[in-house]
Amino acid sequence: MKFTEEKITAWFLRIALSAGFLSAVADRFGLWGAAHSAWGNWDKFLQYTATLLPGFPAPLVSVAAVVATAFELIFGIALLFNFRTRLVAQGSGILLILFALAMAFSRSIKAPLDFSVFSAAAAAFALAGLKKQKG
Repeated sequence: MKFTEEKITAWFLRIALSAGFLSAVADRFGLWGAAHSAWGNWDKFLQYTATLLPGFPAPLVSVAAVVATAFELIFGIALLFNFRTRLVAQGSGILLILFALAMAFSRSIKAPLDFSVFSAAAAAFALAGLKKQKG
């Protein structure tokens, strides 16, 4: 197997995006431990999700949290295993842009900039745009 610059770049983008998604999901379920967590448990993540979706009824906030977490888990695993990479990268970019916009409108533009959400979205779209991706 020839390791071209494009293959190495695609590998790095896949692993970095996958790690970010899977780490966030692990945090929501307390797998990182209190010293290394942003949320640390599902209830705190639901509270955070509610701040990103002001005015949403609690049941819809819960649905949004579950859907976002499911997509992050699916995308994280798919990227890790190089499954339908182009499609998954496009979906990842869209999901990250939605997060960034929710953060920007509910908090400030500084929030998604500080957490590099726009950068992660750009990385996802860059991965999708690489010419020689599998499926």
